[in-house]
Amino acid sequence: MIEIGAAVPELVLEGSGGEAVKLSDYAAKGKKLVLFFYPKDSTSG
Repeated sequence: MIEIGAAVPELVLEGSGGEAVKLSDYAAKGKKLVLFFYPKDSTSG
């Protein structure tokens, strides 16, 4: 589990167009970024 305020490890995810989207692409711009994770659709919780 990542602690609040801790640095996030590099993430590379697939964008909606199939391109690779890296967390560092946004962090390098010096802007704050909020990551939100939610449970799988149609599940309790």
